[in-house]
Order: sequence, then structure tokens, then C-alpha cells
Amino acid sequence: MKAMGLTVDMLRESDTGFHGIIPTRPAYSLGKISLDVVFGKASNFRKEKIEFEVVDWESQYHAILGRLTFAKFMAVPHYAYLKLKMRGNNGTTLTVHGSFSRSDNYDRDFQKIASKFGAREELNAVDAVTDHAQPPADNRNVRSDEFDAAKEAKKQQVHPSDRKKTVNTSADLTVA
Repeated sequence: MKAMGLTVDMLRESDTGFHGIIPTRPAYSLGKISLDVVFGKASNFRKEKIEFEVVDWESQYHAILGRLTFAKFMAVPHYAYLKLKMRGNNGTTLTVHGSFSRSDNYDRDFQKIASKFGAREELNAVDAVTDHAQPPADNRNVRSDEFDAAKEAKKQQVHPSDRKKTVNTSADLTVA
């Protein structure tokens, strides 16, 4: 916002909440603002006014364009090729090209951000419902996971006349 010369005073009130960003509670926007968005260059461009929700959390993105924006521009995104196609002002197709290396760098940045984002809030939420006077319940399986062939398998003869040709099978299989 600062780089664009926008201030918080320019935002209109919004009650939009984003769920799944911070564990256990919604995150609310600071407000909304309508801005002109232009794709292309002077010879072939597309301009529309888009309403943005402004949020105050760390992210690898500067802006996220959703389905309403794509519909307004009548744009078709292709995520695998990092391309966005739409009709320009002169009637020809306008293609916005993404960068695989920048996308990869943003993804790496996001992994760093995501690993710490919301951890404090999640720990506080767990702490609020945890009784620290009691040790945690031991719900472990008391049965050993080790296989005991004498108890859990039985020999089956596989050759009709040779008793030495056998195979071990599960002891609790039913006869077919």
C-alpha cells in the first residue's frame, strides 16, 4: 500500500473474514479499496476497476485475483503454463505470461512464512483447552506390533502328495 501511495484512511469498511488463515479463528480485512487494474501495453490493453480486500498478514503475494476478477476481465487462467488470456481493447488476444523461476521463489518464500504463520495463535488455542495438572492419556496400543509366527500363522500343505511343500498363512483366514 505504501509503495502505491495508499493510506489506511482511503479504505472503506469491510466485514470480510478469511477462514483457514489463522487456526481456530477468522482473519478480517483492514478494509476494501477499488483500484484500476490494467493488463497489456498502449497498443493492446485491458482496464477494469477491481475491488480489493486489504489484509495485514505476511504473504508471498502482493495481490490475489479471484474468479470475480477473471469474470470481469473475461480472462482464462492456465495455472500449469502460468498464462492468463483475455480479449484486448483492439480485439486481439492479450496474453499475460508468468515466470516459473519467480513462481518457484515465491513458493519457497511461502514455505518459510507458512511454517511460522499462526503458530502462536494455535499454541494459545491448544493451551486454553489443555489441563496441565493431568498427564496426557496413554492411548497407545498395548498389543505388540511384532509378528509371532507360532501364534499368528499356520502351515498349509500346497502339494497334494509332498508334505514338505508348505506355506505359512495367517492363522485367522477362513477356509474357502
